[in-house]
Amino acid sequence: MDKLDAMNAFAKVVATGSFAEAGRQLGMTRSAISKAVMELETQLAVRLLDRTTRQVSPTEAGLAYYERCVSILADVHETEERVSRLHDEPRGVLKINAPTSFGTLHLAPAVADFMRAYPDVKIEMTLDDRFIDPIAEGVDVTVRIGLLADSSLIARRLAPARVVLAASPAYLEEHGEPSEPSELTRHDCLTYGHWASVQHWRLRDGDRLITVPVTSKMCCNNGEILGAAAVAGLGIVSLPTFIIGPDIAAGRLRVVLPAYAPGDLTVSALYAPNRYLAAKTRVFIDFLVARFGTAPPWEKKPV
Repeated sequence: MDKLDAMNAFAKVVATGSFAEAGRQLGMTRSAISKAVMELETQLAVRLLDRTTRQVSPTEAGLAYYERCVSILADVHETEERVSRLHDEPRGVLKINAPTSFGTLHLAPAVADFMRAYPDVKIEMTLDDRFIDPIAEGVDVTVRIGLLADSSLIARRLAPARVVLAASPAYLEEHGEPSEPSELTRHDCLTYGHWASVQHWRLRDGDRLITVPVTSKMCCNNGEILGAAAVAGLGIVSLPTFIIGPDIAAGRLRVVLPAYAPGDLTVSALYAPNRYLAAKTRVFIDFLVARFGTAPPWEKKPV
């Protein structure tokens, strides 16, 4: 029997004044309780109980040890309760990682509402477009967009995110609207990433994937900046609707080549597999699923 169980058995004997009653309350035999107490006495090299045929009472040393046992066992119980509540009730620090644009535009207001709903949860959020290892970096939930590599992480789908080609009505009026992908080569294009004289956009023609070379008028590693440039009439952009959906809905941008859309992405929440998933993580992911769902806010038209 381990030390804590033995201490608990001893404390129960003192409290009840009986080996038999202590055993009944703990679901143990009288002999097992007696053995546990004797093991403690051997380890401490002191007699803890005076035993007679009619009663059991603590010695002076036993009474002092009993008082400490009660205090220690109470502390252990409180600690276990607190740890258990971390899994049963949403509380503690929740560490979140997400891509920059999605985090700024959609996750930030969602997190604010979540914190109002769960005031015992504190948030530590980092925005980063690189794919991180949430286990190695101690992150509870990481939000990713696009295809996910095979890993030991669990991925839960939060929402769809379409990718479209779009340009401002003013740009299309001045330069004309392309009717097929090959015509993109003569247009100003706004591209994501780092500078290259020629970049390639991958578009879908039914089940077929085609690659089109485009000339970059502007290159940036931030989708919001590219979206703003498209609204300003600087060219055609390829971006997910969670960035430019409101501009399309409001008429500031117009989808071009809709039959050749680059494809759909998936917004997912990734977290480490854990049989005892903390409540703060579980309820946050459920909150995001309910908030974004199958009809995410970036696809809605303004009232």
